[in-house]
Formats: sequence, structure tokens, C-alpha cells
Amino acid sequence: MQGHKQFVDKVVLRFQLSERVPKHNLYRRLSELLDWDFLYAQTQPFYSHTGQPSLDPVVFFKLMLVSRLKNLVSDRRLIEHCSLRLDILYFLGYEVDEELPWHSTISRTRQLYPAAVFEHLFDHVFAQCVAAGLVTGHTQAVDSAFVKANASLESLCEKQPADATVPTLHVAGESVTDAPGPLPSTIISSPAHQLQGSH
Repeated sequence: MQGHKQFVDKVVLRFQLSERVPKHNLYRRLSELLDWDFLYAQTQPFYSHTGQPSLDPVVFFKLMLVSRLKNLVSDRRLIEHCSLRLDILYFLGYEVDEELPWHSTISRTRQLYPAAVFEHLFDHVFAQCVAAGLVTGHTQAVDSAFVKANASLESLCEKQPADATVPTLHVAGESVTDAPGPLPSTIISSPAHQLQGSH
């Protein structure tokens, strides 16, 4: 049976979760700008009409979105991370004193949907993020670091093919007695000013 998670924004000890999440917070904007209700109709065929209520499919796909945004590949790490973030709890529809789903429940729910259906639904959610202006692709960031190489420029050798031979000249009419030998190794030396300037 398909479960529908009900969320009541209640006040606990003079603490209201919605008041602790800023209006410009990414997860608050995701919750308010995206339409998540389509997931109920799209996932209904995969649930029985009897039995215990399942994990809310909207909660499941929200968890998958958080795992993608935070690059969390472990369901245990995902639940641990979500439990420490007020904005993500608000995004998922959970109170501070409410237990999040078990990591094993997330794994079983993931196996419930065929791969093609899962990718289609997740792509639809991601497309809404792009349409709402929450995701853009005009900026790229590249991180790098200089690493000192453990090599000596004085020991560089020019690489030669294994069957390379020294070209020889022969006088017409004379017999060739000695076979050409292999090319000698060539030592490449860097000038002193190059070594001083490359730090």
C-alpha cells in the first residue's frame, strides 16, 4: 500500500522549524517551487492495496536529490547527514524530534522501482529544478594543485622504438658486412636558466 506522509508544522518548546529555515535557503526553495505530487500517481502501480504503509515516495525522491546534491553514496551517511540539518528536515517534512527512515528502508525502496522508471522520475524532478532557475550550467569550477614531480630533468632520455636502427650509407658495388646497430640513448639536458625559472 502506498504511504502518504502527513506533515504538521507544529511548535515544540517554542521552537518552530519553519522559522529556523531562511527564505532564501536552497532546500526551502526546492520544497516551495517544485511540484512533488506527481510522484504519487507515477509510483502507484508499484504498490499493493494492502499491507503496511510504505515510505512516502516524495520523501524517498527528496532523499535521492539530497544524496545527489551532497554526493553521498551511502544511505547510512545520507540519513546521518539529513538528521543534522534543520533545512533538510524541513525539506523532507520531518520534525526535529521525528525519526528519519532507516537506511535499509531507502535501499529496499530503491529496488522497488525499475531503473528506467527511477531515472525518468528523477530526471523529471531535476528538470523542474532547471526550469525554476535553481540549477544552471553556465559556470564551471575546476580545482587543481601543484605537485612536485620526483624526477630529474638531467636524466631524461629520448624514447626510441624498440626496432629503431642507425641509418647507414653504402657505396654502390661494395658488399655490406656489418649490420646496423641500435640508436644510442640520447641525453636531454635542460639549460640552467630553465631549471631556475621552473618552480
